[in-house]
Amino acid sequence: MELTFDKLGYSLALIADHAEGFAETTLLVVWLAAGSILLSWLCGIAAALMEESGSRWLAGAARSYVWFVRGTPTLILIFLVYFGLPQFGLRMSPYWAGILALGVNSGAFVAEIVRAGIVAVPRGQRECGLALGLTWWLSMRLVVMPQVLRSIIPPLTNEAITLLKNTSLLSTITVFELTLFAQTAIARTFRPFEFYIAAALIYLALTAVIARFSRWLEQRYGLRI
Repeated sequence: MELTFDKLGYSLALIADHAEGFAETTLLVVWLAAGSILLSWLCGIAAALMEESGSRWLAGAARSYVWFVRGTPTLILIFLVYFGLPQFGLRMSPYWAGILALGVNSGAFVAEIVRAGIVAVPRGQRECGLALGLTWWLSMRLVVMPQVLRSIIPPLTNEAITLLKNTSLLSTITVFELTLFAQTAIARTFRPFEFYIAAALIYLALTAVIARFSRWLEQRYGLRI
């Protein structure tokens, strides 16, 4: 028993020695996730509105975007952005390339979530808005989208959590985030269990914050899921 406590004490001390690195890389994960989530919402809402616009060209472009991204592994898309775009003269830091890749990737899934919410709103409400003299855009913005946004909070939360965890993939393009920090520490100390558990608990805490915020939004707007 004493030996077990000694091992536990050593493990905790080892993590404490690397607490500053964990804190810095956790903040970076939060920054990467926040930027990617914002971009994914912009891409997703835009694509969903394009699909429902009635324009064959806009709808076709949106469907092509969703089809391509949903059928492509996230890691491949990250490589395409970081290693592929420089061949066309567009160079970005690993951080901005990661945000762009994750945001565009998640945006395709957000588009399907938003589109499903739009389809769930009775078409008659849109037609009523048009009958009152509203343009298609104003009818969507003032009548349809407020109802859609309330109903899609849970699936948007799931997608945001998935995106947060996908920031770990950015270690493959040299973004020194939480996962890469843990791997570097393991290479120095040869203690994989402690550092992977610590990283997992940090990700768990971050996802719990997102889930709790989502629950608050549901309660704030009278949603009971």
